[in-house]
Amino acid sequence: MTVTPACVVHLDDVKPIKWAGEVGRWLLRGEDTGGLFSFFEVTTPPGGGPPLHIHETVDETFFVIEGQYEFELDGAVHKVPQGGLVYGPRGMEHAFVNTWDRPSKMLCIATPGGIEDWFEQLGVLLEGGGPPDWEKMQALARKHNVVGLRGAGPGGRGGTNGPGLLGGGPGGPAGPGGPGGRPGGRPEDRG
Repeated sequence: MTVTPACVVHLDDVKPIKWAGEVGRWLLRGEDTGGLFSFFEVTTPPGGGPPLHIHETVDETFFVIEGQYEFELDGAVHKVPQGGLVYGPRGMEHAFVNTWDRPSKMLCIATPGGIEDWFEQLGVLLEGGGPPDWEKMQALARKHNVVGLRGAGPGGRGGTNGPGLLGGGPGGPAGPGGPGGRPGGRPEDRG
């Protein structure tokens, strides 16, 4: 076990990282915890949230501190208001969307630590504002063991992260003509 020093972090002292409409602030990075976990705040605009995806090597826990989200976990949709907690273990399909009329916020824990690298690199890739380069997006997702499944939040509703962000190329995550053609997707979805 790696021994790390104690620390005190103030949210206002943490530089925000932006990706696809969301903003994250990493209060504890993986290197701060000896790789055990990352702890961060995420702010999601109304209607925003990631497409359905899987983290193959990371467990995530979300605690809603402001607003309301709708989470999809392994096919079931759950309304999660302020004070609600969601646990998404590695390998489970999940997505969320802010269903409030203002930005919503969550505190999140990812284990093991280091997920901030994915979000920082995602933010850089999306800086241009246009659609991301498909090959670069796929390479980044593979590097971080993320599998994209659908370009919409719970129930197929679109979010700020839009079609094709994590896994599908032109026409959305499934690509033209359906789920086949999604590099890195689930075997049962390949054509």
